[in-house]
Amino acid sequence: MSNRKTAKVLLWIRKRMRQFETVFFMAKAVLSEGNFIYLSSVAVAISCALAVIVLKNFAHNVFLFANYVNQYLKLPYANSIFPIIGILLTVIVIRKFLDGSLEKGSSQILYAVAKKGGILPKKQMYAQIITSSLTVGLGGSAGLESPITITGAAFGSNYAQKYKLSQKDRILLLACGVAAGIGAAFNAPIAGVLFAIEVVLTDVSISAFIPIMISAATGALVSNILLSQDILLSFKDIKPFDYHNIPYYILLGLAAGFVSVYHARNFRRVEHFFNRYNLNSYRRALVGAFLLAVLIFFFPTLFGEGYESIKSLSSAHPEVLLDNTLLEQFKFSEWIVLGFVGLIVFLKSTATGLTLGSGGNGGNFAPSLFVGSYLGFVVAKTMALTGINHHLPIANFTMVGMAGILSGLFHAPLTAIFLIGEITGGYDLMVPLMMVSSISFAVSRKFEKHSMDVKALADKGEVFTGDKDKNVLLSIDFLSHIQTHTKTFQLTDSVEAVIEALQTSSQPVFAVLDDKKKVIGVLDLNHLKTMVFNPYRVKFGSIEEWMQPLEYVVNHDDGMELIMEKFDQSQCPTLIVLKSGKYYGLVDKCALLETYRSTLKGLVIE
Repeated sequence: MSNRKTAKVLLWIRKRMRQFETVFFMAKAVLSEGNFIYLSSVAVAISCALAVIVLKNFAHNVFLFANYVNQYLKLPYANSIFPIIGILLTVIVIRKFLDGSLEKGSSQILYAVAKKGGILPKKQMYAQIITSSLTVGLGGSAGLESPITITGAAFGSNYAQKYKLSQKDRILLLACGVAAGIGAAFNAPIAGVLFAIEVVLTDVSISAFIPIMISAATGALVSNILLSQDILLSFKDIKPFDYHNIPYYILLGLAAGFVSVYHARNFRRVEHFFNRYNLNSYRRALVGAFLLAVLIFFFPTLFGEGYESIKSLSSAHPEVLLDNTLLEQFKFSEWIVLGFVGLIVFLKSTATGLTLGSGGNGGNFAPSLFVGSYLGFVVAKTMALTGINHHLPIANFTMVGMAGILSGLFHAPLTAIFLIGEITGGYDLMVPLMMVSSISFAVSRKFEKHSMDVKALADKGEVFTGDKDKNVLLSIDFLSHIQTHTKTFQLTDSVEAVIEALQTSSQPVFAVLDDKKKVIGVLDLNHLKTMVFNPYRVKFGSIEEWMQPLEYVVNHDDGMELIMEKFDQSQCPTLIVLKSGKYYGLVDKCALLETYRSTLKGLVIE
C-alpha cells in the first residue's frame, strides 16, 4: 500500500472515531447514568473483542507457518528460531517506540485499582497487543490472556477518562474490559464475569454485575462470530462423570496444588535470574531467547501458547506430540510419551520465565492451562500403564487438570470451574471440577498466601483483598501524608532553641539528627513537659539528656498495613519517617484515619 493510500485510510479511521465520540457524548447527555454505563460496557467489550481476534489470529497463523516450515520445507527445528526473533523484536519495540518500559502482568490491573483509582496509561491500549503478538505469536512460551485483560482494562479505563466518568464507574468499566477479554478469548462469558469479580474487583455489589455480564456476553458473541473455531480452545469429546473415579480426582487435586506452588516459585526464580546481572536489554534478550530456543529444540510443544498440543493430548493420538523431536522414533512407546509429557509439566515454568524474564511480553494464564492438561494426562495415563485403573477417561482428566492448575496459580477456583465447564460445552464435569479446583486451591493457599501474579504487589501492600476495610486502607496515598517541612535538631543545639520551637511549632515530636541526617534520638512533647517546668534542667540540661531513643520508625516505602501496625504498637500519634535510612519527615495517625474515613464513602463500588 502506497503512503498516499495509507494516509487516506488513517484519515478515514480518525474521522469515524471522531464521529463515534460525538455520538457517545450526545448519548451521555441524553441517557441516564445507568443506561450510559450499559452502552459503554458494550463499546468497551467490542473494542476488546476485536483486539482478541487480532492477537489470536496472528498467534495461530504463526504456529501454522512454523509447522509448515518444519514439515514441508524440510527445515527441522526451525521453530526454535522464531522465539529469538520474537523476543528481540519485542525488546526493540519497547525500547524504540514505548519509552523503554512496559508494565507486564495482570497484577498491573490490581495495582491500578488499588492505588490509582482505576487509571491505566493510554499506551496500554495498543502496547500489549503489539508486544505480546510478537512474543507469543512468534513462539514465546507464554500466554496472550494477560495482555488481553490489560488491554481490555485499558480500554475501559481510558474510555471512562474520555467521557469524564466517576472513579466508581471507571473501575467498573475497567472490570468490564477484563470480563470481555476473557469471554472473547475462550468464548466463555461466565468465566469472564467470574474472573473480573473474583480477581479484579474482589468487593462488588449486585448492581455491578449487569454491565460486567453485558461486556462478557458481548465479547464472547463478537469472538464467536469473527473468530474461527479452530483457534478457540474447545473440547467436545468428554465422557460422563463416574463417581468411582473420585479417589483419582482427589489425587489429581493434590498433585495440582503442589505443581501450582512449584510452577509459581520456579517461574519467579527464573524470571528474577536476569535481574542479578547487569545486562543491557538486548543482551538479556539474546541470552534468554537462546536458552528458550534450546528448550524448544528438545521440547517443541513449549512453542507458543501450546493450545494445539492440549487438543492433541486429549485426543486418541497423544503420540503426535513427539513429532519433530529427537524421540520421534519412540513415539509409539506409551512409557516414552508419558515421560516426555511428565517432564514438560516441570519445564513449562522455566520456559515461561525465560520468555518474560528476557524481555518478552505475555502471561501465565495459558501456561497454567497447558501445565494442567499435561498433569491430568500424566495422572490418568500413569494409572493405566501401572495397571491400577485402565478405564480412566484421559480426556476428562486432561480438562479437569487445567482447572486445578488455574485455580492453584491464580487462587480463582470459580473462574477455573466455569471456564473449563464452558470450553467443554457443558457441565458434565462439574463435580470433578469442583473437587479438583477446591483441593488445589487449598493446597496452594497453604504454601502461597497470594496468587503468583499479585505476590510482589501484595508484599508491598499494594493490592486489594477480600477485606473491604483493608481495601480502603490500601487505597490511601501514604506519601502525600508525610510532613517533610519539619523542625529538627542536632546535639549541638541549645535547650533554649527547643523551648522556642515548642512555643512556635505544632509538632508533637522533633527528630535529633547527626551530620548525615540519620536519626539518633527523638524529642517527644509529652516527655519534655517534665523538663520544661524544671528551671534547673532548663539551665543546665542538654539535648542529649532530653532526647529519648528512637523505638518506632516508619519507612517511606512501608505498606499501609505495616504502618498502622506500628502506630498501634507504639501508641504514638505521630511517627518519624525514614527514607534510605535518613530522616524524611513525620506522619500523623489522625490525618491517615481522616483520609480513611472520607475514602470509605466513595471508593467501594456500590
